[in-house]
Amino acid sequence: MAWVTEEEYQAAKQVRAYEYLQTYQPGRLKKTRTRNEWQLQDHDSFKINEITSKWHWKSRDIGGMSALRFLMQVDGMGYTEAVKILCEQTPVYVPRAEPAPRKKLFSLPLPNDSFYRVRRYLNQRGIRDDVLDYCVQLGILYESAPYHNAVFVGLDEQGQAKYAFLRGIYDSRGKNFKMEQEGSDKQYSFCVPPLGKSSRVAVYEACIDALAHMTLEDGRTDKYRLSLGGIAAPKEGAERATKKMKRPDALEHFLKEHPEVTEIEICTDNDFAGRWACAQLKEQYGEKYTVVCNLPQMEGADYGDLAKQAGEKQKKQQKERGR
Repeated sequence: MAWVTEEEYQAAKQVRAYEYLQTYQPGRLKKTRTRNEWQLQDHDSFKINEITSKWHWKSRDIGGMSALRFLMQVDGMGYTEAVKILCEQTPVYVPRAEPAPRKKLFSLPLPNDSFYRVRRYLNQRGIRDDVLDYCVQLGILYESAPYHNAVFVGLDEQGQAKYAFLRGIYDSRGKNFKMEQEGSDKQYSFCVPPLGKSSRVAVYEACIDALAHMTLEDGRTDKYRLSLGGIAAPKEGAERATKKMKRPDALEHFLKEHPEVTEIEICTDNDFAGRWACAQLKEQYGEKYTVVCNLPQMEGADYGDLAKQAGEKQKKQQKERGR
């Protein structure tokens, strides 16, 4: 009776499904329109990613990454037969673990020789010039070249850039380009400092929200304004009763480096995720700090929405006065 050794199992387990198919059954694969994705000629609801080797057979609602699981779950082979087949096509040894790829060193995108395009875009979002000028002078906001992205910079305690968030100023089919610069350290997220000393930090989900709220408060520079770089909230439903929010890296590091801060003003979005995050932050920091929830008054909005709305209203009033 055939049987499988531990060495054979370990060797078979290492073979990834995409590499197996590409090497031994290439005619079975058909490219889809999605980048890096393939499907099987004989099962069009089966999709596999050539980079990660993750596959999902939608009609059966099963998936995996290994060739072993593929042969058993998709082709219906028995365990022993699948292992033996894979061992015939790959050496019987346990491959050494690949070293983790080195994290790319952080560097800021090249600056453009002007700030004109980003200024115009952010003005259209309702953000005032004095708020923009304050950030530009501090070196935490500029326009990149050659793509003219708005670059929001996070500095360390020595004033060195350690983080950058890039936001495109041109819509592409209703979507903006957004990404953190590779190598960014989220502990040093974008933060607008006060002009003098302050014991309060206001926290936002995004960089633009911080500038928008600063605009709505007439450009006040009496507190820190920290972007959390997004929040990870559960979907609206039963999970919200049990899921706990991981303390944001940006806020944790900020509070460690600013022991003078005693007040946290939570300015997340006024949607389910933002309200959930607000409640979580208040629960986690409420014993040590004075926590104030200051969400946008409009349901479903963020401060960026309110600033844009206020800016459009002001332009309309100016236009009516000029008639």
